[in-house]
Amino acid sequence: INHIVPNGGLYKRPFNEAFEETPMLVAVLTYVGYGVLTLFGYLRDFMRQWKIEKCQNATEREEQKDFVPLYQDFENFYNRNLYMRIRDSWNRPICSVPGAKVDMMERVSHDYNWTFTYTGRVIKDIINMGSYNYLGFAQKAGACQEAAAKVLSQYGAGVCSTRQEMGNLDKHEELEKLVARFLGVESAMAYGMGFATNSMNIPALVGKGCLILSDELNHASLVLGARLSGATIRIFKHNNMQSLEKLLKDAIVHGQPRTRRPWKKILILVEGIYSMEGSIVRLPEVIALKKKYKSYLYLDEAHSIGALGPSGRGVVEYFGLSPEDVDVMMGTFTKSFGAAGGYIGGKKELIDYLRTYSHSAAYATSMSPPVVEQIITSVKCIMGEDGTTVGRARVQQLAENTRYFRRRLKEMGFIIYGNEDSPVVPLMLYMPAKIGAFGREMLKRNIGVVVVGFPATPIIESRARFCLSAAHTKEMLDTALKEINEVGDLLQLKYSRRRLVPLLDRPFDETTYEETED
Repeated sequence: INHIVPNGGLYKRPFNEAFEETPMLVAVLTYVGYGVLTLFGYLRDFMRQWKIEKCQNATEREEQKDFVPLYQDFENFYNRNLYMRIRDSWNRPICSVPGAKVDMMERVSHDYNWTFTYTGRVIKDIINMGSYNYLGFAQKAGACQEAAAKVLSQYGAGVCSTRQEMGNLDKHEELEKLVARFLGVESAMAYGMGFATNSMNIPALVGKGCLILSDELNHASLVLGARLSGATIRIFKHNNMQSLEKLLKDAIVHGQPRTRRPWKKILILVEGIYSMEGSIVRLPEVIALKKKYKSYLYLDEAHSIGALGPSGRGVVEYFGLSPEDVDVMMGTFTKSFGAAGGYIGGKKELIDYLRTYSHSAAYATSMSPPVVEQIITSVKCIMGEDGTTVGRARVQQLAENTRYFRRRLKEMGFIIYGNEDSPVVPLMLYMPAKIGAFGREMLKRNIGVVVVGFPATPIIESRARFCLSAAHTKEMLDTALKEINEVGDLLQLKYSRRRLVPLLDRPFDETTYEETED
């Protein structure tokens, strides 16, 4: 399904993205499953209240019983009665480099996942289908590791100061110039934490009297940054350009609530690849709307930088667009580069402003020198400045692995979300009992997967999420696919009827947006 019909002139390549409709019977059974679990949850809470069952969850002390309850909201109910049943599927401790294969510490629970005990055994050579190691730079040998070790011996592990004080190293300056050159922008600034790059910089860019238009599936860091800014927030349907354009029109026609004054700024927040849906932003259309209505664009490339584009320069290169059309280019070093931290790139005036007013720049400790060197070496490898073609080969290998893996899963009959070029591959599980069962069965077969449920996804859209890597060989992928196929038959997960619903045609309710007024 090509999503280029309405705005075909904006796209220089096919844009194939689809979300298959959930079968009605599966949806009904999923609701029934959650209903049964909720009923048993209330029964168990009743038994705990009357001391029939031992209460192990957090509760108020006796002298606080008359206070406003701290632990009685629905999310806490969900944690102790639903999440606790499948808690063993998360927080599994690994004890090796998170490469194509990992070693995992075995643990058991004797009280239904309230506590865990380590057996002392290590499960070796688990095929890692869960880490964001897109280009395979998470490794314990090679040029990146050697360069980081050399810098560690010269600079030490930490800087013990902020960039504005005594923590500005020559390595930080080198990194920022390199990142700006890689992105094709005038200037760039690096931060020690990817989450804080969003949450601490958005408040520096917009404030009271400004309007933020945010995709409904944006990452929590973008949501937090928008809320901290004090700006008015309105939500548009995921990747739905009609929804975004309507909000832009309304913003310009009506202005601010009550006063009707024009907005000081209108900032559009989008991601390159959405990490739970596997979808890619419709960037050519977003840029066209941004220019038409004279607003600003903030692009989060956490998952797309390194993973998309012929030379790994992200979603802007993937669509053949100019970096100048994006006002704020944000990304992280935690995924494709096998390191930590984040960056913001753009005009020199923007970066100079953020160096002064960003909380991350003023109050956060500088990036660790070995981490900086890991990023520098990996970026140079991707750009070919190390004298090899290894970086470009990794980008191409990731693209091949992505298309192969997605195609095979669809052929098997699974419901797979997202874009055919996205290395994030969600496989829909739906029913609550199948979340834990899928994770456990795959681990039995030496495949490490990530399963995702509420609150990271809507409560009835539980899924397994595979993250592909250039480090995966075809043999590894075939082994994983064979086991996924077997577990899919065992748990009856092959729901697909090939009824693909194009994202553009998803129903749009014009009234479903949030607004934070003064």
